[in-house]
Amino acid sequence: MDSSVLTIGHLAKQTGAKVETIRFYEKIGVLPQPERTGGNYRAYDISHLNRLGFIRRARELGFSLDQVRELLSVADDRTQSCAAIDAIANEHRRDVERKIADLQALKVELDSLIDQCSCGTVAECRIIESLSPTV
Repeated sequence: MDSSVLTIGHLAKQTGAKVETIRFYEKIGVLPQPERTGGNYRAYDISHLNRLGFIRRARELGFSLDQVRELLSVADDRTQSCAAIDAIANEHRRDVERKIADLQALKVELDSLIDQCSCGTVAECRIIESLSPTV
């Protein structure tokens, strides 16, 4: 096999992606189907390596698969304005900011519960009481 051709195992190792994830990305169309060898093995090249690296980094940053698909679509046409990419990134930032606000509110609520703990018995535990449904 040509040294510039990567097997799925090599692609997985070089990117840190699982083989199942690579197959999934192919199935949903964010990673193009590779050529096949005479033995019917997938034969990836540098473009697959670069694209998978892009996908993995975008996912690490929390972009959804739909957002990754949009980013790739715009990125594939290098002559386009990056306004669409900015819009996707700004939308994602707003989602992150909402999640941070939700987590901060959750922390305040947990802090309040923990502060009410008198370290007595479970029967008088405010945390257990607040988690138990009131019927």
